[in-house]
Amino acid sequence: MIDIETIDTLNQLNINLQGDVSSPLGYIAGGFHAGLRRKKKDFGWIYSTTEATATGVYTLNRFKAAPLKITEDSINANKTLQAIVVNSANANSCTGEKGMQDALDTQSWVAEHLNINQQNVGVASTGVVGAFLPMDKIHYGTQHVLKEEYNNSQFFNQAILTTDTATKHLSVQVEIDGKTVTIGGSAKGSGMIHPNMATMLGFITTDANIDADTLDYCLKQATDQSFNMITVDGDTSTNDMVLCMANGQANNSKIDALHPEWHKFVYAFNFVSQYLAKSIAKDGEGATKLVTAKVTGAPNVKEAKKIAKSIVSSNLVKTAIHGEDANFGRIVTAIGYASQFVEPNETNVSFCQLPVLEQGIHLAFDEQLLKERLTEDNIVIEASVGNGDGEAAAYGCDLSYEYVRINASYRT
Repeated sequence: MIDIETIDTLNQLNINLQGDVSSPLGYIAGGFHAGLRRKKKDFGWIYSTTEATATGVYTLNRFKAAPLKITEDSINANKTLQAIVVNSANANSCTGEKGMQDALDTQSWVAEHLNINQQNVGVASTGVVGAFLPMDKIHYGTQHVLKEEYNNSQFFNQAILTTDTATKHLSVQVEIDGKTVTIGGSAKGSGMIHPNMATMLGFITTDANIDADTLDYCLKQATDQSFNMITVDGDTSTNDMVLCMANGQANNSKIDALHPEWHKFVYAFNFVSQYLAKSIAKDGEGATKLVTAKVTGAPNVKEAKKIAKSIVSSNLVKTAIHGEDANFGRIVTAIGYASQFVEPNETNVSFCQLPVLEQGIHLAFDEQLLKERLTEDNIVIEASVGNGDGEAAAYGCDLSYEYVRINASYRT
């Protein structure tokens, strides 16, 4: 099992690795088997006991799936949600007008069942593209939302999975205005993962009192440093989104950029986002190692991100790491084609904490020691590419034989 660092560098958080979207005050999550899959849970929900401020970020794929469009339109209308339902096994993507109506019907059934406004229901789907939803099973699922025997947040964390090998969730608490504010998150994602949103669904909940515009800012800046900085295989899905709800039940003073403890909330929010993003990267299909690329010295953050993404996206780097091959030349190559601003004569590279390149020239290093370090679960690549202030980190995984096996038989 690949462990993820959970170091609270500011020593301000209470971290709960068992926490999730149900951890903040006023949230209930659950899931069960509605029949879309053979045996596994395939239908889940998040519910806030009060209306919550909401925002989302969505895939950049031009083929946006129907549930994503419906949810985006609903949030844009009122900037609120009270419930989210998710089905796995079927993406409801490339399904035309019928797919849109199916997503609307799902939304309507949930709203009627919970006696809430239809636009306060978010809808998400994940699974095979190009098939219509079995609406009899979806309707059956909607009628079981909030049934007591299924109100278990671990059931939700399981119901949203596809090829994932593990659930992905976390919660943290931070003191703001003397009140305990909780932020929880749950996510899924294993394949079709690439920067700028992947085949991934992320859900973040908080009981903080925060206005819609500020929450939107928090999610977008957090996404740019987390979900948009991961890759497994270079593919970007039609269904990816991250949704966030804030119901205000912590009763803190409203948080905005002028709040004296604004920085603490942003830090906690980013912590949850980055943990979920790393969890997705380390659970890449067939993955055996989490790969982190840290870049400094770029002229700006944009260029640093490009270089870091290039390293973790390179199939040659990924396969070398899977094979535990100390071939640092592949890293240098990925750096060199990533940005015109890379300064070769000022570039230094470390591979698993061993310097291998200094000012563009290879260094003698203990290859056997590096090979030993490459057997570990967490691989870190550090590159300084100049004298600028731009810094960024990207996250990925190795590329294995198992990845090919999984994706060669995905529909069978």
